[in-house]
Amino acid sequence: MRAGKKGIAGLMAAILLACALPVSVYADKISELEEEINQRQEEKEQTENQIGEKKDELNELNETAEGLKGQLNSLNANLTEVSNNLAELEDRIKTKNEEIEQTEAELENAKEVEAAQYAAMKKRVKFMYERQDYMILEVLFGSDSMADFLNRHEYIQRISEYDRQKLEEFKTTRREIEETEAHLKQEKEELDDLRASVEEEQSRYTELVNQTSGKLSNNQREISETEAEMLAYERELEEQKNDIARLQEELAEERRLSELAARSAWRDISEVAFAEGDRYLLANLIYCEAGNQPYEGQVAVGAVVMNRVMSSVFPDTVVGVIYQNKQFSPVASGRLALALSENHATDACYRAADAAMAGNTTVGNCLFFRTPIDGLTGIQIGGHIFY
Repeated sequence: MRAGKKGIAGLMAAILLACALPVSVYADKISELEEEINQRQEEKEQTENQIGEKKDELNELNETAEGLKGQLNSLNANLTEVSNNLAELEDRIKTKNEEIEQTEAELENAKEVEAAQYAAMKKRVKFMYERQDYMILEVLFGSDSMADFLNRHEYIQRISEYDRQKLEEFKTTRREIEETEAHLKQEKEELDDLRASVEEEQSRYTELVNQTSGKLSNNQREISETEAEMLAYERELEEQKNDIARLQEELAEERRLSELAARSAWRDISEVAFAEGDRYLLANLIYCEAGNQPYEGQVAVGAVVMNRVMSSVFPDTVVGVIYQNKQFSPVASGRLALALSENHATDACYRAADAAMAGNTTVGNCLFFRTPIDGLTGIQIGGHIFY
């Protein structure tokens, strides 16, 4: 019962000193953390939705890419076929040109033969015409008999008929060659027209291949950009999860501290019995924790120690509070032992220890302090947050 009265007296003293009660401080901080966690959860859900949208967009882009690849393969196959057809046509046209050249040579030769035959025939006809009297007399008087005369006359007729027959043959050959030449040229024109058509088709397929390749290139770029955006969202989501986990840990700690503060019964500084060496110990702890901090910060560290001494949930001595397991890092690291062995505490540290042991505080009833972190609220003095 006595402890309860001491706690009430301590609380009343704190009120008179206008210091905030830890329960109130923790309640406000718990509310802030819960609100921040809810906000981070909403942001996380929004990021998850954005990732889902990017995945859907990526699936659509990949489907489009597959379609474009199939289309491009088909177009390339068609282009290859058309190019092969064009190469075959070029070979046929080359062959046709060779045939036309050969036919033109044959035609030229036939014309020369025909002209030569015609010239020879003209000479014979002219000779027979101009010497017809002589030839008749020669045939008449040079014949040994009527039979010989008829034979000679038939020979002359055969020569004439032979000339006419050969001339007709050469004319026929020339016409046939001319017809063949015309036919070949017609075929070449048809091949040229077909080549023009195939070249147009080749050009069309080439353009389609280029267009499809361009679309596929743009699609691949969009896929890369979407993947990069999704990766950024995933990193952001991971950071949000880490932040939420950190905040939840902090919230759990704040709730623990709040429950601890709620269970605390406080006694007045006048009820604290100091042992010999407490001042020396506290001053050196203040040096280790806040030797580089302003004087108000050094007093604040001493006040945290004394607040714990006055709280019923911590040890009730300075030695017990400072050496409580895993509470002050200089104890665990050995820095405090070194400071104590050489008395590193400065005059300011001793003055701050004296002020704290006299009940002075610059941080109300705060029981903890640490270096600042995101989301941690409290009283900041120098490089420490007190809460």
